Amino acid sequence: MSLTNKVAVVTGGSNGIGAAAVRMLAAEGATVAVGYSTNRDRAEALIKQLPAGRHSSFALKLEDGASVKRAAGEIKAAHGRCDILVNSGGFTKPIPHANLDALDDDFIDLILRANARGPFSMIRALAPMLKAGGDGVIVNVSSIGATTGGGSNIAYCMSKAALDVMTMSLARVLGPEIRVLGVSPAAVATDFVAGRGRPELEKLAANTPMKKVTEPDDVARAILACVTHLRSSTGTQIVVDGGRHLV
Repeated sequence: MSLTNKVAVVTGGSNGIGAAAVRMLAAEGATVAVGYSTNRDRAEALIKQLPAGRHSSFALKLEDGASVKRAAGEIKAAHGRCDILVNSGGFTKPIPHANLDALDDDFIDLILRANARGPFSMIRALAPMLKAGGDGVIVNVSSIGATTGGGSNIAYCMSKAALDVMTMSLARVLGPEIRVLGVSPAAVATDFVAGRGRPELEKLAANTPMKKVTEPDDVARAILACVTHLRSSTGTQIVVDGGRHLV
């Protein structure tokens, strides 16, 4: 399936998994709107690396509903349509699961707003444009922590579990015009989790069946497959973790 004349919106698109998805979607012909939180220069630098097109960038604070509405307005003004939404934006920080006191209420509220409410807000804001094309697709970037309960902190796992349930619920009500899928990686070779370097990733990978570190491109390929190939799938998760969920 060619993505020529399609518009793809990628939140968290300036770095890591999001940036890898931006590159692959653009390589398949899509016009991409790259969402960023603070680093506009990085988003613009990425756009310059893409095949020629009407690509754009937009600022987005997922925890701020007003920011989501502004972003949706900018996307409509710049492109007039949205065919693909990749919800890759979000954040976390490492907090030991046993340290309950360190997981305070303010942090829990913030991570749930950004990682669960934020993607829902983006979907709600862009749903009219996604429906209008009659062949829209939403890909929510989740985590195996949603089902294994392991991850950077308990609140992060909670937020991704909420995202997975939302994927199923929205798939029921947005079809047939929009498919909704999730992609669930484990530890990926990005700077998403502070202090987690390559040696730790390789140690984690050594205990998995495939014994390889999951790279951003591995996850981006799954995102692209959701858009271009898994056209009879909706409301389900694609796990990209080298088999880590098995150990």
